[in-house]
Amino acid sequence: MIDPVQELKKHASDVVPLPTAVPGNTPIYQTASATGHRALWVVFVIMLLASLTFYIMAFRVPVQKRLFHILTAFITTFATLSYYAMAVGDGVGKNKITIKHTQKHFPDTYDVIYREVYWARYVDWSITTPLLLLDLCFLAGVNGASILVAVVADIIMILTGLFAAFTVEESPKWGWYAMACLAYLVVIYQVAFNGRQTAKQKDNKTATFYASIGGFTLILWTLYPIIWGVADGSRNINIDSEIIAYAVLDILAKVGFGFWLLFTHDNMANSASIDGFWSNGLGKEGTLRIGDDDEGA
Repeated sequence: MIDPVQELKKHASDVVPLPTAVPGNTPIYQTASATGHRALWVVFVIMLLASLTFYIMAFRVPVQKRLFHILTAFITTFATLSYYAMAVGDGVGKNKITIKHTQKHFPDTYDVIYREVYWARYVDWSITTPLLLLDLCFLAGVNGASILVAVVADIIMILTGLFAAFTVEESPKWGWYAMACLAYLVVIYQVAFNGRQTAKQKDNKTATFYASIGGFTLILWTLYPIIWGVADGSRNINIDSEIIAYAVLDILAKVGFGFWLLFTHDNMANSASIDGFWSNGLGKEGTLRIGDDDEGA
């Protein structure tokens, strides 16, 4: 006679245990903590103080020599606005990412991740990086056509990075990222090759200074896509680490760059001087005349 209890015990090890918890039911929120928010406020204050300093430096030189001061002050001014927006929570959105887990004996499960994306940062970069390129191109004396190519490539780089940050599917996201990297190669060519060749036609001091500050800028700019790859791209670092990494780069690439450029340029004997419209406005021959027509009077 077969004992049913013994038979159940005998085959108990053949039964696959049921999971006690099903993954993917609770969304995962990747957001900044108090540390990240404090970092944003700190950088906001640094950018604000730098902007005020650059404007004061601009007013201490003749208007003919203020080109680099004004451009550099605009860079940190827009960065100030961006960091304020991020610090108060107005310049941030969330990207929803769904990760599928394939199970062998059970139905597939899904993890839903909501990761913060600071879109104000991309607005900042789309304005400040072209201004920074203008600083470099004017310092080297690059022609207008090359400046236009560099600025457009730079804007494409930033916009494709923004699209990648909000893209859900992995393949399109890295496709946008690849486009951004290609655009960055164009920027590198204009700054490292074209700009340096043009700067060499000037005096040795200007050529040496351009090579130094241009190389410094490109090294920092190359770190940005690396951080993006491990942050918004693969999500291997948390939001706080992302904020702090970008904050350090922004301070070096904008504030550090600005002080280095202005102090060195002001001490150069042949610093750029611009007259004409920049210094004097529209001349008498180019002004509009309204209600002052002598003909027919």
